[in-house]
Amino acid sequence: MDLATIIGLVAAFGLMLAAILQGGSLVIFIDVASILVVVGGTIGTVLTHFPLGDVLGAFGVARNAFFHKAQSPIDIIEKLISFAGKARKEGILSLQSVMGEIDDEFFLKGLQMAVDGQEPDALKDMLEKEIEYVIERHDKGADIFATIAAYAPAMGMIGTLIGLVQMLQNMSDPSSIGPAMAVALLTTFYGAVIANVLANPISGKLKLRSASEVLNKILVTEGMKAILEGENPRLMEQRLHAFVSPKERQSNFG
Repeated sequence: MDLATIIGLVAAFGLMLAAILQGGSLVIFIDVASILVVVGGTIGTVLTHFPLGDVLGAFGVARNAFFHKAQSPIDIIEKLISFAGKARKEGILSLQSVMGEIDDEFFLKGLQMAVDGQEPDALKDMLEKEIEYVIERHDKGADIFATIAAYAPAMGMIGTLIGLVQMLQNMSDPSSIGPAMAVALLTTFYGAVIANVLANPISGKLKLRSASEVLNKILVTEGMKAILEGENPRLMEQRLHAFVSPKERQSNFG
């Protein structure tokens, strides 16, 4: 579970709740009609914008914002260097014995292709093609949440306008104007919360997760190609370290 995401959401909603309770009851911030306008309208516009399958898939991708097992690029580099040394000493088929150490499907696929005798350039091309599909899938999920963030405030404003029109139709009772205005503004509040507390942050977190995952896959691709080419592990390490920041680099060769 991603602790930062949980802490962020709890802090955001907790502080808003505390501010609401300081000024009155939580009940006055609950209006079913306003919720239906904002939530229903946002879902409807997003479904108009994207195919149903893409929208449903985006909520599956969104799990990466809450449940994500981060894999360090340095750990991947260390494994690749170890495998490179083993392959040089014992042959590429010796990598069959280390497959049980890998729980990443992409890494395992690269190892299997290497053991099966795939040519270096062909292996790289196939793995890079898979990376392209991963980027496309993740970008689509992040874009859908960014679109939700764009439409939710707009639907909130539409709900506010609906409420104002209804209020102006009943100006004969001045005592009803205040409560009616409050209800009208709730739709703007709901839209702002959905956009800025949920959708935009999730979109941003998905982009960061995607970048991290793609980096790891690129390391695997470059590393497996180098192993197949019989590159010196020391040179291979130097090349892979170019993908990470200097402070993260840890050499296996002193």
